[in-house]
Amino acid sequence: MTPIKTKQMRLKKQEENFFRVLMIGSAVLIMGILLYIVGTILFRGLPALSWDMVSKLPGGGFYLGKEGGVLNAIVGSVYLLLGSLALSLLLSIPLVMYINFYLPKNSTFKGIIRFSFDILFGVPSIVYGAFGFALMVYLGIKASLLGGIIAVALLIMPIMMRSFDEVVKLLPGDLPDALLALGATKLEMSWVILRKLLPGMATAILLATGRGIGDAATVLFTAGYTDNIPTSLSQPAATLPLSIFFQLGSPVEEVQNRAYASAIILTVIILLLSLSARYFSSKYSK
Repeated sequence: MTPIKTKQMRLKKQEENFFRVLMIGSAVLIMGILLYIVGTILFRGLPALSWDMVSKLPGGGFYLGKEGGVLNAIVGSVYLLLGSLALSLLLSIPLVMYINFYLPKNSTFKGIIRFSFDILFGVPSIVYGAFGFALMVYLGIKASLLGGIIAVALLIMPIMMRSFDEVVKLLPGDLPDALLALGATKLEMSWVILRKLLPGMATAILLATGRGIGDAATVLFTAGYTDNIPTSLSQPAATLPLSIFFQLGSPVEEVQNRAYASAIILTVIILLLSLSARYFSSKYSK
């Protein structure tokens, strides 16, 4: 072996080792940050976490360290998430099916819609909150559960649409033609394909859920805040992110620790939703 080839092999080996160390270091750094965040939440939140935090509404002196819990924020977050998911699915699925199976393959309009998805995907959540607030003012809607649902739906809709669109691209290209050749209508074809896409859709819903339930900027001016559980769409609703925000702003250390306890509750809710999505995804993939 010539000295030049030996030198080249040595350089390639050094390059390979460098990138291996870089990848391992990046993985360790990310895991370290994750463990630090989770550890901080557990360290400060577990002592303040109690059954009262989960089962009671805030009392009169809750933000001064007295009795009460965040049941209003837990229920409000669940209401807000379920409503926004239902609205987003109602609009996202028909649109994705339309651009993939009803428009021509080389349609310019299809490219424009997908480019719009990419733009909306990167818009900050505070912009959606401001737009939702302006829309509510125009329609005469007060800060309420309905306003929060609309704002969060606008936030997660691009995530769902873009994820659904990518899942549809993974289907065999001749599947729609095969279904049509068997005599199925386009509506029946869409229904069969939709059932086949359920595992991928579960992942898309999971991504949207994680962003929707943990966002505070979108609901700050649209959903409002209340110490009670909303009984109608026209009433304001509390959410866990806003509850955490208000508790952290308190000068009382006990209230700040309750904010970390609320963060644990929010993490558990997201974890349960993630496990549910994975369960249904594996079930329908079979």
